[in-house]
Amino acid sequence: MASDCNKSFSSDYMLLNPDEASLNDVVRILFSSDIGKRKFVDCPEGTREPFGRRWIIFVSILAQKVLQKVSKPLARFGSAVEGWLNLVSSNGNSLRLAINSIRGKVIYPEKESATFLSLIGNIDKRVKLDANIGNGDRKYNASLCAMASKVSYENKAYVESTVKDHWKMDFVEFYDLWNDYQQKATTQAFMLQDTNEIIVVAFRGTEAFDADAWSSDFDISWYELPGMGKVHGGFMKALGLQKSLGWPQEQAKNKPETAYYAIRKKLKEILRENDKAKFIVTGHSLGGALAILFPAILAFHEESWLLDRLEGIYTFGQPRVGDEKFGEFVKGKLEKHNVPYYRFVYSFDMVPRLPYDDSTLTFKHFGTCIYYNSFYQGRVVPEEPDKNYFSLIWLIPKIINAWWELIRSFIISYTKGPDFKEGGVLRFFRLIGLVAAGVPAHCPQDYINATRLGSSDVFLPFLSSNDTKILKST
Repeated sequence: MASDCNKSFSSDYMLLNPDEASLNDVVRILFSSDIGKRKFVDCPEGTREPFGRRWIIFVSILAQKVLQKVSKPLARFGSAVEGWLNLVSSNGNSLRLAINSIRGKVIYPEKESATFLSLIGNIDKRVKLDANIGNGDRKYNASLCAMASKVSYENKAYVESTVKDHWKMDFVEFYDLWNDYQQKATTQAFMLQDTNEIIVVAFRGTEAFDADAWSSDFDISWYELPGMGKVHGGFMKALGLQKSLGWPQEQAKNKPETAYYAIRKKLKEILRENDKAKFIVTGHSLGGALAILFPAILAFHEESWLLDRLEGIYTFGQPRVGDEKFGEFVKGKLEKHNVPYYRFVYSFDMVPRLPYDDSTLTFKHFGTCIYYNSFYQGRVVPEEPDKNYFSLIWLIPKIINAWWELIRSFIISYTKGPDFKEGGVLRFFRLIGLVAAGVPAHCPQDYINATRLGSSDVFLPFLSSNDTKILKST
């Protein structure tokens, strides 16, 4: 079902709308290659897709509809889990909570307070930066960005307190911004300025109990933008794609502010006031996808002045964002402005291996991939091993690695120091990893460990296209 409003900014697109899909409609797409006949698929008239792509559409729509159904109970369950974890933490431990209950002196945590932690925060409670990694260290930006990416999952009071009181840096802004397609605020980010006049923009990733964020991940809608290539629609919507307008140079005045336009405006304001200041973008998981997509849209809008002030891009456990043409477009723009882009992948983390890089989906990674094994030994590679995750060849190594990560969780505080101690929540995820290897590997804990324990040798000078070709050939 073609849409004139989509044609106004893209001639090749596929937009999935789960609200328009009945179960019967979803099943029928498996039996007809003419997907344009389905009312929940918006695409150019006459578009036909092979079974492989129709299967992916089927899975995407089904997952989004399930997420819509469980959105409220999932949020309530998540609130209960996080409430319990914070209740136990606020009272010291389970035993102290029981004693305080008997005495009638239970300490109840306030949900929006500077001490209340999300599930991610309970997995890794570290709040301080590594004192051994200073401004002059080649690992400084990566280490700061890894922590900022983790902290981005928390509430405003916690973020502000962490930046000001623990990191001794300037807290700039906290955002909870509009998604024009989901018609609600779904995209969270914050900005800080360090003591070296570097502004860090950190996008939040996918929260475990946030059905809207999961829907953005599962939404494989895409648009091909002129000269830029095909881009993941769910990520563009989260960043600020304007419904029926695409990416106009300026956001329509009658619409709530979205992430791209709000953050761009704030950066321009700060950078105009300080000629020496530069900025970095970062994020974990979905946040990593938004972190690389943000400068891509800056380039699409020919914001050369801002790109000249971009110090670097650091993403952790980032999924694929676009096709090969998109990668070449962004890579060329970053090279032109001498912007390094580091994409961190830890061990068998599942998320960087999705969506698939194959003939069906054609999503491609690009940039400098820094891959860490489970001993936190890093190396620069053109692509992470087991790039599409479900290869049977890697099944046994993944299971062995999951057992090692579980064992390591009990000994790492003795081998690496108390700062690396793992708690019960993360160990529970390590147990899940024995069945679903790659799930616990996605937690920010291992990415923070990698930036602290890994060698700084992996932070090479900026790689040009020729350097990348040489790297791939060796």
